[in-house]
Amino acid sequence: MKKNTQDNRNTVALALTAFFAAIIVLMSFTPIGYIPLGVINATIIHIPVILGAIYLGPKKGAFLGFVFGLTSFLKNTFMPATLSAFVFSPVLAAQEVGPIGVLYSSIICFVPRILVGIVPYYVYKGLLRASNGKHRAPLDILFSGIIAVILFFGLSAYSRRSGASDVLSYVIGASAGAAAFVIITLVSRRSKLKSIPYLYAGLTGAMTNTLLVMPLIYVFYREPYAAALSVDPDALISVILGIITFNGLMEAIVAAVITVLVGASLVKIRGIQGEGNYALK
Repeated sequence: MKKNTQDNRNTVALALTAFFAAIIVLMSFTPIGYIPLGVINATIIHIPVILGAIYLGPKKGAFLGFVFGLTSFLKNTFMPATLSAFVFSPVLAAQEVGPIGVLYSSIICFVPRILVGIVPYYVYKGLLRASNGKHRAPLDILFSGIIAVILFFGLSAYSRRSGASDVLSYVIGASAGAAAFVIITLVSRRSKLKSIPYLYAGLTGAMTNTLLVMPLIYVFYREPYAAALSVDPDALISVILGIITFNGLMEAIVAAVITVLVGASLVKIRGIQGEGNYALK
């Protein structure tokens, strides 16, 4: 009986892994992998990786992250859309900067995406375990503070890019951050933490990708990337920070919302517990 149950779990785990991988491939090579937000397109390709990490565990999540990286490599190699495509393509990078580019672009293309399939799992599991523990209140404050800081820097940067003065930009960012801190803290304390783990898993998964990819690009490809963007290398750090604080913020919010909605729906499906040990119990 136990063997049959384990075989059934393995079969369903394999089917779910294939399902999430197929979604990643579909999103990567069609416009549905991006959501237009006016000034930017927020990618949602990492969301199946995040959900896969939650429901299948870190090993299969890492595999899904590898699939995400592989689709990025293939798309940027054979269908490059910008002059900066070489940062995700070892093939183009070898032509751009020489053999060392193979190593650099392989790291940028695969390592952050693999970690997207690992980090959200531990965030989700940690919050589940803390839901009824003595550390819940400090965790609520910690994660609410993280979101508030992200909002502060993101909206401040966006306001400055939109022409607002530095003072007004900081006021807008601080107001949004403070409001988010209060609202999220109150909601998480009043809830039974059913949706909060999904929220933070989505946020951390998206930010893992952004906070690793952009700094690695700056470290490995400062001058070639600046040339591809037609900016001065000395000004590239400002561009990188703008992408992290605004684009990264928008993607993190989108990822958090969709992860909560999809995660809450999947949890209602019979057999899927969403506890990350692939966990079809």
